[in-house]
Amino acid sequence: MAYTAYDWQQTLAEKADYAESRLHHGLPVVALSYPQGLLLLTLRKNQQKIFEVYDRLVLGALGNPSDLEAVRQFAVDFAHAEGYQRSTEDVSIQRVVSFAVSPVFKRAFSDPRRMPIVLKSLFAQLGETPDEDVLFTLNYDGEFDRHSSAACVAGTAEAQRRALEALEEKPPSNQKAALERALYAWTLGRWEPEGESDNGKPVLPTQAQAKEILEEHLKDGFRVEATVLQRGTLRERKFIRLDRDDLSPFLPKAGAA
Repeated sequence: MAYTAYDWQQTLAEKADYAESRLHHGLPVVALSYPQGLLLLTLRKNQQKIFEVYDRLVLGALGNPSDLEAVRQFAVDFAHAEGYQRSTEDVSIQRVVSFAVSPVFKRAFSDPRRMPIVLKSLFAQLGETPDEDVLFTLNYDGEFDRHSSAACVAGTAEAQRRALEALEEKPPSNQKAALERALYAWTLGRWEPEGESDNGKPVLPTQAQAKEILEEHLKDGFRVEATVLQRGTLRERKFIRLDRDDLSPFLPKAGAA
């Protein structure tokens, strides 16, 4: 039986439906630049979702844990090979995404005999200033978008849009403001509206309501996972994981990983 162009398009539509249904209830990952660094934040239960890829480079994602581990290892291997063959200064998140990871996603998605990579990924690179930070969001079909100071991946396009608007509302002046903004944006990426206002748009939760949403997740066993790429530090390694003491002042109840 001949395999037609229509069959191929139908297969892609079915694979997209499958991936989106699996990702619909995924926990968002948000990223935000501020003067002293670059913050990535999400919630999780067991397995980590945010990883260092290379010096100044970081990866976070929602989706299939085994797909995330495969992509993490591939990105790390590519970045270290680039650093060895070229120089550490030549290793960039743009090359990792556009030349290494995105083609793998596209091949898996376009091949009718393979399952798609069920993952939405967020890649970031720390610059000398917030304006020089580079962020990418990568979809399960291999398409990616570049962002400058904030980015988010969430279960649906609408949830992603809400969270990104909250992240971009006002540049944070320090880590405290960045954490507060990231936590609020995360709740918007997780929140599902129940009704609409008079203008047809959902009424967004207040800061107090957002804390209630976050508290419900913490009571259900989720923990906050947050990492920072520190800008201007004398430490050789710029990647750090924020611990319970760092996060607890911003949480309704202690929920740090």
